[in-house]
Amino acid sequence: MCGIIGIATNSRNSDPGWLILGRDTMRHRGPDGSGLWWSQDGRVGFGHRRLAILDISSAGHQPMHDVSNTLTIIFNGEIYNFRDLQQELIVLGHHFRSHSDTEVLLASYREWGVDCLSRLNGMFAFAIYDTTSQTLFIARDRAGEKPLFYSMEDGKFRFASELKGLLADKTTSRSIDHQALDTYLAVGYIPGDRCIVRGVNKLPPAHALIFNLSNNYLKIWRYWNPPSPVESISGIFDENILLDEFELLLEDAVRRQLIADVPVGVLLSGGVDSSLITAMAVRIASDVKTFTVGFKGFSSYDETEHARLIAKYFGTNHVELDAGEANPELMPMLARQFDEPMADSSMIPTYMVSHLVKQHCTVALGGDGGDELFGGYAHYDRLLRKRHAIRYIPMLFRNVAAYCAGEFLPAGFRGRHWLRSLGDDLERGLPLSATFFDGKQRRELLGNGDWPLVAEGIWGLNAAMDGDLLQRMTRMDFQNYMVEDILVKIDRASMLNSLELRAPFLDYRIIEFAFARVPSQMKATLNQRKIFLKKLTANILPPDFDKNRKQGFSVPLNSWLNQGPWRQAFQDVLFDSKCIFNKEMVKGLFYGQDQGRNNSERLFSLYLFELWRREYGMAL
Repeated sequence: MCGIIGIATNSRNSDPGWLILGRDTMRHRGPDGSGLWWSQDGRVGFGHRRLAILDISSAGHQPMHDVSNTLTIIFNGEIYNFRDLQQELIVLGHHFRSHSDTEVLLASYREWGVDCLSRLNGMFAFAIYDTTSQTLFIARDRAGEKPLFYSMEDGKFRFASELKGLLADKTTSRSIDHQALDTYLAVGYIPGDRCIVRGVNKLPPAHALIFNLSNNYLKIWRYWNPPSPVESISGIFDENILLDEFELLLEDAVRRQLIADVPVGVLLSGGVDSSLITAMAVRIASDVKTFTVGFKGFSSYDETEHARLIAKYFGTNHVELDAGEANPELMPMLARQFDEPMADSSMIPTYMVSHLVKQHCTVALGGDGGDELFGGYAHYDRLLRKRHAIRYIPMLFRNVAAYCAGEFLPAGFRGRHWLRSLGDDLERGLPLSATFFDGKQRRELLGNGDWPLVAEGIWGLNAAMDGDLLQRMTRMDFQNYMVEDILVKIDRASMLNSLELRAPFLDYRIIEFAFARVPSQMKATLNQRKIFLKKLTANILPPDFDKNRKQGFSVPLNSWLNQGPWRQAFQDVLFDSKCIFNKEMVKGLFYGQDQGRNNSERLFSLYLFELWRREYGMAL
């Protein structure tokens, strides 16, 4: 795992110092070493920060050149099938000077060109410059585990693993993109290729680009899509065959992701996903280290007892860590680290866990991806029940109820969102199921009746419209919420601590299996969730394992906002004269919170945004 940064221009770069400065703003991504390279003509520069995982010798140093010295690569991530590719390439005549996956990736591009992407199993963001063709090739992994920001202006193409790398250049815009802000206030993150900073974009997951220096031509394309369902179309499937096939896939994914030249552990919460990862790991390794973190002061969020059951059953080398108390003084640091604001308070425990686990290992496996792929979220069965309950209510009545709820019920009022969404078409469309602020509230927050309301339209464009309701929901979450919330959270929080987190469920073979082979009725129904994985637990996990428990990784934000340091921190920021949000509306959100309405995450979204804006000096 590393940090990468680069620039490509059609003329000699006039500010080479920016590359070093931007590279070293990401030192946390790679404290084990740094590298810098410029092409002979001064038009292309690469910077690299290294977190040594595979071949920790100097042979794995980056930027790395091929034997002909015409290809140069910088790479962030891991290629889990690099040993298989290496053997294939050796047969084809390639020779290797290291044991690193970086060199294998470089040779794969030399042999197969951009088609090498279809052969890669891993998490990655990389850039390769070909001096012969004067082209820059950049790609990002299928699921979006590794980040990549870029900008293109006046013939200069710049990119970096983290937005702060680009912002190290003082000439980069400090202006907020209004459409991105609108989507953030609506859903709590910024989807797709948009970025909160005007003039900057994100390369979406499963996308690649080529920039030709000779003519400034930039081409971006999608190289992979989640497959459409196959078996479930006919309704005929063999449950036992599917379970056996998946078990083999998961075991192989864990086997590949346990490979490292540094200590590796498993984050064990005691839930279904992390427990299955642990079960696979003990089949492969003789001494598996598992970690669970308890949080002082909120025992209802403590999962150590459940993790202890799994660790004892499988005989792992189990470590229970105490995270202590969370302090609001963490928040400016987290706001800066996360690059773009993100309305997910679980960034706090994720950072705290990563900080503690890093003291014991450099790589850790987790259960991320299981909910999106196998129907684990609460809104899946809730929406299925809702569709069943309202199927005979005329659309006219539903639209009237939705309108009245939006106009007359305050934010956080229990049932307001359910009533507002009555007007959604659950048979063919996909509702915006987790709105923080609706259009009326967003305009009120910003005190601007002309504020561009684009979030709902962007959501509609991103929504998958094929398949049944559950297919549409899981695909939408996989391509949006997982990418821009879950994976951003674990990448930034772990890398701030120079810890590499891996997700076996996001092995592309498992992704394709989940979408193509597992029918919706094996994922979630009106009253069950994650059915397929729970059936697998019956064969693998201890008999007294509680497979229906769903804790989630969260903090008691509601109680924190009652009084004390967190309440004070929120108020100091949101009632400051420089805060861009309408003070009367913010006051109303606090009042509603005190009256028992659930406004804590809404307040967190505004608080985090203002902290981020302060840290980077952004203007509306």
